[in-house]
Amino acid sequence: MKSVLRLATVDPDERTRNSLKTMLLGIDTVWLEAECARYEFFMDVAQQTQPDIALINVDSNHAKGVQLVGEVSRALPNCSVLVVSASQEGSLILQVMRNGAREFLNMPLQLDDFIAALDRIRISLGGTAGDGNVRVGQIITIAGVGGGVGSTALVVNIAASLAQDPANSPVIIDLDLTLGDADVWLDIIPEYTIRDVSENISRLDYGLLKRSLTRHECGVYLLPRPVELETGEAIKPDDLRRILALLKATFSHLIVDVTKSFSRLDLSVMEVSDKVLLVTQLDLSCLRNVVRIMQFLEQVPGIKEKVEIVVNRAGLEDNDISLNKALETIGRTVFWQLPNDYATMVGARNNGLPLCQFAPKSRLTRSLNDMVRHMTAGEPGNKAAEEQPKKKNGLFGLFAGR
Repeated sequence: MKSVLRLATVDPDERTRNSLKTMLLGIDTVWLEAECARYEFFMDVAQQTQPDIALINVDSNHAKGVQLVGEVSRALPNCSVLVVSASQEGSLILQVMRNGAREFLNMPLQLDDFIAALDRIRISLGGTAGDGNVRVGQIITIAGVGGGVGSTALVVNIAASLAQDPANSPVIIDLDLTLGDADVWLDIIPEYTIRDVSENISRLDYGLLKRSLTRHECGVYLLPRPVELETGEAIKPDDLRRILALLKATFSHLIVDVTKSFSRLDLSVMEVSDKVLLVTQLDLSCLRNVVRIMQFLEQVPGIKEKVEIVVNRAGLEDNDISLNKALETIGRTVFWQLPNDYATMVGARNNGLPLCQFAPKSRLTRSLNDMVRHMTAGEPGNKAAEEQPKKKNGLFGLFAGR
């Protein structure tokens, strides 16, 4: 059975039509395929889009609405008709049900009632109640606190680690629209980019989005940044949320590589993420940025609680700041420490292979796989997470008493 139900709706009332669209944004397994403001045009829209569900609000004109229910039911037998109305007249309910409606729901539409109706429709299509929750994916956003800390390397290799489990279907979204290079790490020359998807947002469905992704042999899918360098806003936050909603309903994990500018687009992804990994190294510049970034994120509701600190290249000789000193400075626990193995990581990148393929037995690969298992299982991190941060001594207090 389909994991995403494609829905087309008709409602001449713009207010209630927009209310429905807002509700659908919070339901990951329903995709708004098309919307129409005139009853007389909806049959053409439905025949072109072939939705799984036709949602018809009959309040603007009961007679035309009831007639349309019958036309859709006869012309599109594979489309389930769901009628909504503020009226509770038994005669109206009887008319729409006799004309082929599967469900009748009262306005204002309640989320619980709507999801229950979707469950009943899923059962009629051969699924089971609750199927809509099975494929809802997890969004993991990864941000670096500075240039060269290895955030893109983690994006690629976390996704590849997840792909080793056949039950997973991870996809990478490269949101560094200016200088992203996830495609280089996977040695992929994509045919389509996130710009192509956003330009076709009005007709975007699962099929089009799936064709826009490029698959690596390790099992990871990629939605890359635009080919050409752009200075304008290539994609709007609302469009991005629509893309993420459809991907989340059809892939097990979305791994998002954001910029280091913490732009409006970056924050819109973090707001809907399940986890935000902040990648740092143990040097003064990076730790200072951790403090600054966390102070900034504390002002954005719903993000701070999702943030986990990941120390990359732990043990790097140039980083002479101890973990304990770092914890005192940032005032937070560290979720994971990844060991320094620069040669292996560069070799993997230059060969266009993730670590699980290039060096499956290396210490770095094993640590990264362990981190992914802990992260997806909701368990505490490695030893670094067990350390409790002490009272902050200030950034430059790192060098006191050394």
